[in-house]
Amino acid sequence: MPRELSRVLVANRGEIAVRILRACRDLGIDGIAVYGPGEEHAFHVTLATDAYRIPSDAPIPYLDIPALIDVAKRANADAIHPGYGFLAENAAFADACDAAGIIFVGPPATAIRAMGEKIGSREIAIRAGVPVVPGTDGPVASLEDAVAASAHIGFPLAVKASGGGGGRGFRVARTPDDLPDAFTGAVSEATRSFGNPEVYLERYLDRARHVEIQLIAGADGEVVILGERDCSIQRRHQKLIEETPAPHYRPETRAAMFAAAASLAREVGYRNAGTIEFMLDADGQFHFLEMNTRIQVEHPISEEVTGIDLVAEQLRVAAGHPLTFTQAEIHPRGHAIECRVNAEDPGRNFTPAPGRMTAFRLPTGPGIRVESAFSGGTGQDLTIPTQYDSLIAKVIAHGRDRAEAIARMQRALAEFIVEGVPTTIPFHRNVLAHPAFIAGDLATTFIPEHPEVLPPPSTIIPSPGEDAVPAREIVTEVNGRRFLVRVNGLAEGTSAADNGKRKVARPTRNLPRAAVATADGPDLPSPVQGTVIRFAAAVGDTVEAGAVICVVEAMKMENEVTAHRTGTVAALLVEVGAAVRAGEVIAHIS
Repeated sequence: MPRELSRVLVANRGEIAVRILRACRDLGIDGIAVYGPGEEHAFHVTLATDAYRIPSDAPIPYLDIPALIDVAKRANADAIHPGYGFLAENAAFADACDAAGIIFVGPPATAIRAMGEKIGSREIAIRAGVPVVPGTDGPVASLEDAVAASAHIGFPLAVKASGGGGGRGFRVARTPDDLPDAFTGAVSEATRSFGNPEVYLERYLDRARHVEIQLIAGADGEVVILGERDCSIQRRHQKLIEETPAPHYRPETRAAMFAAAASLAREVGYRNAGTIEFMLDADGQFHFLEMNTRIQVEHPISEEVTGIDLVAEQLRVAAGHPLTFTQAEIHPRGHAIECRVNAEDPGRNFTPAPGRMTAFRLPTGPGIRVESAFSGGTGQDLTIPTQYDSLIAKVIAHGRDRAEAIARMQRALAEFIVEGVPTTIPFHRNVLAHPAFIAGDLATTFIPEHPEVLPPPSTIIPSPGEDAVPAREIVTEVNGRRFLVRVNGLAEGTSAADNGKRKVARPTRNLPRAAVATADGPDLPSPVQGTVIRFAAAVGDTVEAGAVICVVEAMKMENEVTAHRTGTVAALLVEVGAAVRAGEVIAHIS
């Protein structure tokens, strides 16, 4: 029986938490926020009716299921909305909510399990009559098995995490020589990101478009399609620009994809909002990629053209209500584009650049909507933390047609002010002005095909958070060589942690870490602050310039550190698992 929700806990942070809390307020529901250490004054916390510190010592408290359930009980929450990321597609979390008598705002756990495991979801898609990309029927246990399977599938080849999503656990092998690194990298990232090392193989479609179908199913099982989104402009298989409707998209293809998406949703007994993702090849044939059993980052553009509040509908469906509209009432109007403004340096392969923004102003005006975890209000902490993703804001432009949406987006990006950290804004402006984009010639290979859209490397050196000592430049000598360095660090006797106890920051080394090394010397610095997760070379190896030396993970992204010169690896100065700062020397190549 349908029921009315009165208190909803948002088990997330950042802009999606802000988005959900606003929907709760529109519906007259009390929105309850949770937060981790140092987030007491975060924007989403200020918008909530009540807010609770997550009682967890986990590195990422938003992944602590028992702690979140405990907070929900203490807060007398009727339901929990997981947002996207973190536990949004975790069937065990949905089960835990059910066991606690709390409504999970999302699909049934059975649907999450069925579609969250990529190999199994391929089988379900085939059963529902949805075309899939040629690939292996099950997980590939070893590199030897991958080599054997590649002989039947062919190259280029995609190695994909079975339990993955969001571009993680995904590697492309264009030739047999690429397969060992691709297989090892995919298994490693899948293990860390999802706790599941299983990978499978699919034929990689060159010059394909990434097109996804937004759907929502009511509590009565009625499935309604809300249109498609083109998400082809990507870096590292993660989306940067999305738009709806997809340009140059044949009506018959659209109708077939809509029918396939609805068939797949019915096959798994789906309820609530979800997205079916397809790859559209150069011949116009579509192939099932995956289903996201949650609200998507890019959902606002579908809302703009349909006029439907997807998050509000999620809450109604979770409470047991049918949809407030039918398929016949869906009449998309105009065109909408979303640009993800991230704290990244596009000129350095989109290297994450966490730090503190020193100036921040959001754009406004006709046809512009912005979703952000930062309000820009007086006294707000504008720090982008290292342990979460790099998203600063989503800018959404809506126009009567695609040309007007592009023009409005360009105007909004020109008004958007972010200082203190590099951002993707210059990249977005270059793409939107590029003749290929304006013509709608889109593919997931857009960036490598048009490298001119990448701006030069940023000269900005991000500052640390508010608790840190202001950066200063000094000259130091290491191994007889002089460096200009920028030194950052916590103030003596303080800590960025907020656990109710005062901790003293302890230096990890007696010498400052170099932020700038001479280009012609032996020192290889890390381009990003993060954690060393694996080495691809050992001491004594002879390497060519451009060869991968190690991989540093930062803000959920893997960053390859490559040799700056041809030579011999004389020393590795850090170990796997070590935290490194941007500019810290991690290897000597003689």
